[in-house]
Amino acid sequence: MTRIALFQSTTGIDPAANARAVVDAIEQAAAGGAEILFTPEMSGLLDRDAARAAKSLRPAEEDEVLAAAREAAARHRIWLHIGSLAVLVEDGKVANRGFVVDRDGKVRATYDKIHLFDVDLPTGESWRESNVYSAGKGVVLVNGTPVGRLGLTICYDLRFPGLFARLAESDADVIAVPAAFTVPTGKAHWHVLLRARAIEAGLFVVAAAQVGHHQDGRNTFGHSLVVDPWGEVLLDMGEEGQGVGFADVDLKRISDVRSRIPALNHRRPIPDAVSL
Repeated sequence: MTRIALFQSTTGIDPAANARAVVDAIEQAAAGGAEILFTPEMSGLLDRDAARAAKSLRPAEEDEVLAAAREAAARHRIWLHIGSLAVLVEDGKVANRGFVVDRDGKVRATYDKIHLFDVDLPTGESWRESNVYSAGKGVVLVNGTPVGRLGLTICYDLRFPGLFARLAESDADVIAVPAAFTVPTGKAHWHVLLRARAIEAGLFVVAAAQVGHHQDGRNTFGHSLVVDPWGEVLLDMGEEGQGVGFADVDLKRISDVRSRIPALNHRRPIPDAVSL
């Protein structure tokens, strides 16, 4: 049994304040006996004012939130999955990048969000991530973490089951889905999609989420979740605000569920559709 922690945050527009919040969450997670802490998408900066946000953007090696988090992870001897940070990359755009940090404070892996959120919602909200962000191109699985083989995704990736299937076929034990889901899409789809991905892949899904009303004016859904391979929700942090939650994950549950419904073993190549 492995104890994990999730940080449900209301990230703002000041990286220094956000760094303090992440460090405090690391301290709480370690004090609560967790071996790894998961944080949401955009843990370092959440600001839809592009001009203002640009003043705070740095390459990963200069990012103050990442530096503070790495130092705190080493000090408290705890693994950390920073769901994502906005970091400058070579092409002049920004990467929505997740980081896995070990208990020595070393970055063991990174993942850039593959699927970018370009939508117009019925509420009038419009999002064009591709205007700012550079899409990732690689599927990432991290070995040797406290939760075994950890597969990495970010937010909108949740809607693309092929990515989760690829991670499951690569023997992932847990898939992280850090997010900043809007309230309308969260109410409609968050729980059902996370449970479906866990059931389809026959593994644990850990989804640390942004919550509440943010300084840039947006509202996020919250409900950070841990879902087991059977689709059972082990933790739901609701929508009441920022905080750290805990769950105990038993990786033996994966083989138990897969022995009952060995869907992964039954996968077959799907032929092209025939139009008749």
